[in-house]
Amino acid sequence: MARKRARSFCLALLLICCADLAVTNSSARANKIPLVHNVKSTWRAQNGETVEQILSKVSKVAHLVPRSWGVARGADRSEYVFFSWTRHRDNRSHEVYVITWRFSSEGTPEIASTYAKPLELGWRAFALSLIAAEVTDGIKDVNLRFLHDPANFNFVTTPQGKLGDLLRHGRCTIVEPVGVDYLPTVDETRIAKGDLWRVLLLVNCNIPGPDYFTRKGVIFFEKREGQAWEPQSFFARRIATFPPGSWFDHIERNERDALERARKASENERREQFRGAAP
Repeated sequence: MARKRARSFCLALLLICCADLAVTNSSARANKIPLVHNVKSTWRAQNGETVEQILSKVSKVAHLVPRSWGVARGADRSEYVFFSWTRHRDNRSHEVYVITWRFSSEGTPEIASTYAKPLELGWRAFALSLIAAEVTDGIKDVNLRFLHDPANFNFVTTPQGKLGDLLRHGRCTIVEPVGVDYLPTVDETRIAKGDLWRVLLLVNCNIPGPDYFTRKGVIFFEKREGQAWEPQSFFARRIATFPPGSWFDHIERNERDALERARKASENERREQFRGAAP
């Protein structure tokens, strides 16, 4: 489900945007150019990068071909700045994607496009999110080398250090699938409550340890606005707690019991599948 939500920036996104926004070319309305300049000059990722720095770097490793900047007016008469891009220079499919910024009551630009929220984590996170989507969508010539390079995940930090460095020292390689996603959180009234970024990796590690960790082990971290990255999976908690080389020296009883239940459930599921497939 997380991957499906992360891939929501398909052509339908543009159609929705165009339905809600009366798009106006900024070059045709000189009085709107300051809004575009505002985004370019004041918006910053959490690591201090500007949007132009991010887009320039991402375009070198992912299928992102810039098209144009402009200004749009929403159904509520609010004004938005948008950046449009496509995956291919020839753009034979006529797919166009957009990133939009709205303005707070204080005039601060904020990203309004959910799929583009990894921009706020920096250029590597945004590039990873786009490349992972390219894999899912079957795009040719995907930059798998970038997607599988642990160093590109160093934007995730733990008490033991940066995630990519820890994976490298732990002799772990990244395999599919990879997910770098953003989800708006909601309460029972379906009102958005803060930001939630998620990083999901599967890894193979050339170290002693249980197979359910060292073969396609699940590493899952989440981060909320203004907070540190929090491990969500068993493996992620061990990475955040113990230094590389000692991840599996001490496995708590409750962890062992939970993993044993998960293993038995998986075996039962496979058994039922085989039974159903039998003539």
